[in-house]
Amino acid sequence: MDARLFMENKFFNRDYSWLKFNDRVLFQATLEEVPILEKLKFLAIASNNLDEFVMKRIGYLKGVIGDDVLSIGNDDADPNSVYENLRLELEKFYIQRRELSQKIIPQLKDLGIHFLDWKDLDDTQKKYAEAYFHDKVFPVLTPLAVDKAHPFPFLSNLSVSLGVYLSHPKNNDKFFARLKLPTNLAQWIELPSESEDNIKQFISLQDLVEKHLHELFPEMIIQDVLAFRVTRSADVDQDNDDVEDLLELVEQGLRRRRLAHVVRLEVNTKPNPEMLDLLKEELEIGDEDIFEINGHIDFESFFEIASLNIRAGRYPSWIPQQPKAFLDESKSIFQIINEHDVLVHHPYESFSGSVEEFIKEATNDPHVLAIKMTLYRTGKDSPIIPLLVKAAEKGKQVVCVVELQARFDEERNIYWSEFLEKAGVHVVYGFVGKKIHSKTCLVIREEQDKYRFYAHIGTGNYNPGTAKLYTDLGIFTSDPKITTDLIEVFNYLTGLSLRTKYKKMLLAPINMRKSFNQLIDTEIQNQKKGLPARIMAKMNSLEDSQIIEKLYEASQAGVEVRLLVRGFCSLIPQKKDLSENIKVRSCIGQFLEHSRMFCFANGQEKQEDAKFFVGSADWMRRNLSNRIETIVPIKSPEIKSQLWQIFKMHWEDTYQTWELGSDGEYKFLRRENSKMGIHKQFMEMYTHSKKRKKK
Repeated sequence: MDARLFMENKFFNRDYSWLKFNDRVLFQATLEEVPILEKLKFLAIASNNLDEFVMKRIGYLKGVIGDDVLSIGNDDADPNSVYENLRLELEKFYIQRRELSQKIIPQLKDLGIHFLDWKDLDDTQKKYAEAYFHDKVFPVLTPLAVDKAHPFPFLSNLSVSLGVYLSHPKNNDKFFARLKLPTNLAQWIELPSESEDNIKQFISLQDLVEKHLHELFPEMIIQDVLAFRVTRSADVDQDNDDVEDLLELVEQGLRRRRLAHVVRLEVNTKPNPEMLDLLKEELEIGDEDIFEINGHIDFESFFEIASLNIRAGRYPSWIPQQPKAFLDESKSIFQIINEHDVLVHHPYESFSGSVEEFIKEATNDPHVLAIKMTLYRTGKDSPIIPLLVKAAEKGKQVVCVVELQARFDEERNIYWSEFLEKAGVHVVYGFVGKKIHSKTCLVIREEQDKYRFYAHIGTGNYNPGTAKLYTDLGIFTSDPKITTDLIEVFNYLTGLSLRTKYKKMLLAPINMRKSFNQLIDTEIQNQKKGLPARIMAKMNSLEDSQIIEKLYEASQAGVEVRLLVRGFCSLIPQKKDLSENIKVRSCIGQFLEHSRMFCFANGQEKQEDAKFFVGSADWMRRNLSNRIETIVPIKSPEIKSQLWQIFKMHWEDTYQTWELGSDGEYKFLRRENSKMGIHKQFMEMYTHSKKRKKK
């Protein structure tokens, strides 16, 4: 893509930048040191990422093009030009993925994993597959014919279907039928093997069904079969004007999303022209929405294979360590937090041994009167939910702010909110039009006839599953200035508070944007006065035009700006007369970088005297203006030093880190003498053998 298309002003196009991020994810599958099953997983992750991108961003683009919108984004780009260029990038992705899969899949044989076609099965395997089909698959298949009496069936989002072209044996009349592959069955069926060498052989569900189509259409002649997959837009407008019930609004939005217009059709190469024309007509799409896939059409199914418990094909197992601050078994977590603030760094330090233990002790402690927390994405089998229920059953005041509008987790959050309500937990759904993205937990404890407050403020969700895969930071504190602020935050979330001033905390959309602007302005003024001036920040994405303009102003004043931005970045770094003092780097590896932290020198030489912040917000317009976000200042010099070390180690990594250039391209910084990436460095740094006893 010609990057100049997105450089007519001072911002990179966010969608192009996002696709560059996904390229960096896909690149992991090319690295020699990445184990083979992890390479397969990166193929699946990048494919899953692309699905979400198409649903959200291509869906949005198709909508604004249909509404004749002339320009979009910080870069004021023409949506038609953006779509055309993004489509070219999607084509490149499919080519790269195919080439990588053609290298990776044969290498699976070194682990004893073999993908077989029906013709490769021996008699025992065919007998097993036949029985499996008749017992498990055939009963749940529903062939849907299309004719005058049967209208074209609804195609669910991201489902794989077989289009079957049939003819009548007597009069040669032709028919079309659609057969959806069941999503609640394994997409790869393991077959029996006579080998004693731990050989695992699989046939795809798609292949198995195709070989038995004659049983679904007896006596008919099968002329042709086409595998295809549809993607529907997730950019669904919701009418908020007359809404009285947020739960009803979200449920309505889910129904609309299921019926949203199709924005992509993936088909196998050399599709039957008649079937393709029928799909185009019925789905109301054009040639530009169709992508031909050479090979397997559903790469997400490879998660099943990548999760096989074959250690030789996986990263060495990592057991998150108990935070050293919580190793003192003679003290409760509340006693420890009362003595000093604690920083935890996941997944290197244990989520279960810190956050879960904090909530567990609060649940079991008779002196705890109330627990308040926010839930954004909590996971399918979260232990947090039963603990909150148990606390409510013990008579504690339990308040849970559940964000029903967490994209693609709405149904799960609706389920958990209703489950919690039935158990006596006070459930609050938040705001219409503003998602609650804050990650906070507050415990109110009675101590010597007084109340003392304990808080956890984090960058990641209260999700034990992702806490093992995402890098996140969390602060435990009993600082009265922070905890009293947090009480006011929960009043804002659950009641009708109009408070706009907080002692310490930054709350979006109330004071966070203004606070960041003031912090950047201070660095500009300090630079002009000859005082130490520096801005360092780590986040997932950077897109907010006002913050970017401020960073440009700081750079032009001579302030050194160092940014770790994992995903897309609309800021153009190292551009003459604009951003020469700004550098942007991105780290991709075994874990997903998810932590957010911010540092401002504040005129001080020593890092422990600088201003540090940790919290849930990226520098994006949605985070600063359209979401409820919390960021907490760091007072402890020890924690400031820890955060400085974390940032410094990331910035100096020359093994798994990339640097963004002024042309919009990322350069891989790996050096020949680099032996260890930042994730492994942290694992070694945090490793110790002690564990806290379970109470």
